[in-house]
Amino acid sequence: MNRLRKQDTTVIATKRCVKELGKNITVIEAEKEVEIDKVRIRAVEAYNREKNNKTKVAHKKGIGLGYIINIEGKSIYHAGDTDLIPEMEDIGKINVAFLPIGGRDFTMNLTEAVQSTITIKPQVVIPMHRFEADPQEFKKQVENISDIKVEALKIGEIYYLQ
Repeated sequence: MNRLRKQDTTVIATKRCVKELGKNITVIEAEKEVEIDKVRIRAVEAYNREKNNKTKVAHKKGIGLGYIINIEGKSIYHAGDTDLIPEMEDIGKINVAFLPIGGRDFTMNLTEAVQSTITIKPQVVIPMHRFEADPQEFKKQVENISDIKVEALKIGEIYYLQ
């Protein structure tokens, strides 16, 4: 983080992260919004459901966040460490969604990620937190049941938002 951060960089994070991150922190919580240099960022819930908890440790509701970033008329959703949760139904119009597919350590598995994709209906979805999950299998499943484009990026590959 410190390699990317300059003196005037503003970091947006939960209250829990302030001690670790230091100066220039904008604290945000679920359903709150901040705007910095014409970039609007809305925090949304990201958590694990107890009844569906197959992970080693659960993020309870209110601890973790996902983010919706609006810039130049485009919306990007970074789900964070989460399961498929009911709040995803109210995310709104998303151009690109980053969804975990790995099913380990706080994240939904590939099947839940497919369901989340169908719920959110982004134009493009990019699988993340893959672990051993096969991004090509995720792509196949999503594209077989929807018109949503899947960009299964290789490590280090860049996706340009159009």
